[in-house]
Amino acid sequence: MAGDVIAVGAERARTGPWRGDQLVALLTPVPDAPIPSAAFVRRCLSVLADRGYRRVVTGALAPAEQAGFLAAGFAIAEELHLLAHDLRALPPRPKSSLRRARSDDHAAVLQVDDVSFTPFWRLDDAGLTDTLAATPHVRFRVAHDPLDHVVGYAITGRAGRRGYLQRLAVAPNARDHGLGAALVVDGLWWLRRWRVNRALVNTQHGNQAALALYTRLGFRPEPVGLSVLEAACGD
Repeated sequence: MAGDVIAVGAERARTGPWRGDQLVALLTPVPDAPIPSAAFVRRCLSVLADRGYRRVVTGALAPAEQAGFLAAGFAIAEELHLLAHDLRALPPRPKSSLRRARSDDHAAVLQVDDVSFTPFWRLDDAGLTDTLAATPHVRFRVAHDPLDHVVGYAITGRAGRRGYLQRLAVAPNARDHGLGAALVVDGLWWLRRWRVNRALVNTQHGNQAALALYTRLGFRPEPVGLSVLEAACGD
C-alpha cells in the first residue's frame, strides 16, 4: 500500500487503493500498534473520504481487532477460516518442479491469480508487491510446466517465530497433479528450517478444496476465524 500510514497518537493503520481501485481503500491495522478504537476508525474514514475514496475494506481481522471498526459502522463483507500448523510433523519434501520466482514471472503469476480467485480477492501488480512486502522475510516460489510456463505459485512469509502462507494459486488446467500441495509443503519446510514454530493460513468460507488441502497437510482450524469488513465513506 505504498507505505501510507494514518496515525493519531499511538494508533496507526496502513492504507492505499484496494486492488488498484482509486475509489476503494484498503485499511488495515499496523502490527504492534494498539487495537484501533472506534474514534480512530472514524477519523480514518474521514481522511479517506477527503482523499476521494467512496468505500473502505479492511484486511483480514481477528475478532479482537474488529470491535472499533464495527462500532464505527463497518459490516462483515467476507468470513474466513483461520488454520494453524505447528510444523512438528511435515509431509515429505516435494518432488514437483518448483523454482524461485523471478521479476519477469510477475505477469504470469498474476494471470494464474486472475483465473484462481473471484474479483474481490484477485491481486493486481500493486497487490502482489504489497503481499511480498508484508513480512520481513519471504519465500516466493512458482510451479512450472516443461516449457517453464508458470502454472502455480505460493508466497510464504515469516516474522520472528511466526509463519504465514500468504498466497497460493494453481491454474485450473494444472490442478489435480499435486502442485498446490508441493508449493505449500515447500513453504512449510522453509519455515521450519528458520525455526518457526507456528504457521497460519486463511481461506474463504466455501472454499472446500483449499480447506481440504490444508487439513490434509496438517493444518488445524483455529477456534475463531477472521473477517474482512467494509464501510462506505464520503457520503
